[in-house]
Amino acid sequence: MTKTQRPGTRWVVVQMLLLAAVGATAPASGGHWPVLVSAAPGALLFLFAAWTGLAGVRDLGPHRTPSPVPRPESTLVTTGIYARLRHPLYASMMAMGFGWALLWSSPAGMVLATILAVFLDAKARHEERLLCRHFPNYPQYMRRVPRYLPRPPAY
Repeated sequence: MTKTQRPGTRWVVVQMLLLAAVGATAPASGGHWPVLVSAAPGALLFLFAAWTGLAGVRDLGPHRTPSPVPRPESTLVTTGIYARLRHPLYASMMAMGFGWALLWSSPAGMVLATILAVFLDAKARHEERLLCRHFPNYPQYMRRVPRYLPRPPAY
């Protein structure tokens, strides 16, 4: 790592390349099954992506960083969407990738969305190791709040 490179930069570069690959590949290789089969699931995934992504940006506020390395001055956010999901921004990108591939009925897009999801899961797990060191109460938060999908409400 060079002196000017921020910690976690490689994670961010690979993430951006995978997002771009899903974004470009799905339309270029789509049309492999009837759109009616995948339009509704794709749209639902996009709605989930919008909800989790916008809420995550709003609730994380100035603590947001694309890097998995927490900022030294950051505080642990456990309210808003972060009371329901530990990683709403990663969940949003995963849902967006699969939703985009479904909307274009693209098997190649689905493969790349799967690679993106596996990569984001690895990034989240790495980030959680760093967060456990940075915030002493993060392990309790991990036990209480699911990583990507909210639990159904208890009735």
